Amino acid sequence: MTAVESRPAGSLSTQSTSHRPFGARAKAFLALTKPRVIELLLMTTVPVMFLAAEGVPDLWLVLATCVGGFMSAGGAGAFNMYIDRDIDALMDRTSQRPLVTGMVSPRECLVFAYTLTVVSTVWLWVLVNPLSSMLALGALLFYVLVYTMLLKRRTAQNIVWGGIAGCMPVFVGWSAVTNSVSWAGVVLFLVIFFWTPPHYWPLSMKVKDDYERVGVPMLPVVAGNKVVARQIVVYSWVMVAVSLALWPLGYTGWFYPAVAVVLGAFWLKEAHALQSRAKSGVTGAKLKEMRLFHWSITYVSLLFVAVAVDPFLR
Repeated sequence: MTAVESRPAGSLSTQSTSHRPFGARAKAFLALTKPRVIELLLMTTVPVMFLAAEGVPDLWLVLATCVGGFMSAGGAGAFNMYIDRDIDALMDRTSQRPLVTGMVSPRECLVFAYTLTVVSTVWLWVLVNPLSSMLALGALLFYVLVYTMLLKRRTAQNIVWGGIAGCMPVFVGWSAVTNSVSWAGVVLFLVIFFWTPPHYWPLSMKVKDDYERVGVPMLPVVAGNKVVARQIVVYSWVMVAVSLALWPLGYTGWFYPAVAVVLGAFWLKEAHALQSRAKSGVTGAKLKEMRLFHWSITYVSLLFVAVAVDPFLR
């Protein structure tokens, strides 16, 4: 029987420090940073640095930017888990998070979050540049204060506007190389902005019972599958259109737009297929909403690989 199963729903484990082995504790602190989310953030940061440098950027700069970005995003994740520990205890998807199981105490989590925030801000300021440092700090504050504390539990538009925090690594990567922000960064920022809702809404459709149980008004909770699928299609078309804007603006050669067209076509095929199933009243496993969720990760990864490769093929 797990720690979650042995306590009333919504309560937090209070196991003592003596029952928390060092190895498990280390893994728990790493889990506070949400490493899978950070992987996606770094996947957008590094390719943009190649585009900004029009080739291979200084590799020490790349390393410094990635380490600083990891710590900053990790601090945001830790703050998020501290604030959401009450609803995490009620949701199946989050029932094994460190604060819920008691592997990390709320106080430890808060100290950890503040430490990562301060260290990452100083790190980026000293080893990268002040602009990148402030952009990363702005993303952290937006994620914690605007998304987690203001939007998440109040509006179905939480992911739409809260996703701005996830767009900021594009600016961090560009500014790390150029110490400025350009229209290329704006375009790629908007790609991630319009990518985030149709990326996350399929997952929300899958676990909407979790969100409904804790009163978080994710779009699938307050609207039917037909409405959600229609919104996914709309955002998908805008995302694909925006992704092609880098070429006419003169920031890429032929390779990136060619890849963007192919990837966008596959994306739109999946989005429209999901909408068709939703219109037909399909529910449960047959809705196959996670097909688009998994494809969305592949899409953004390959798209930004193309961003990095394009400068070498001009």
